[in-house]
Amino acid sequence: MNEDRFNMAVRKFLKEVGVTSQREIERVVREGAPKGEGLRLRMTLTSEDEPALQHVVETTIELR
Repeated sequence: MNEDRFNMAVRKFLKEVGVTSQREIERVVREGAPKGEGLRLRMTLTSEDEPALQHVVETTIELR
């Protein structure tokens, strides 16, 4: 395995996830969908090739 190529591929994936996720969160908030004081978020990372990969990150973004 080429470590440099692997690291670049992971960083590219994470950048895509971050940018597209931010856009979706901003779109939902702009459209006024959240009704409370916060927006609860959950991101789940899985792989069809590796069932043992189950990583969940949860947070709440305050809106007021």
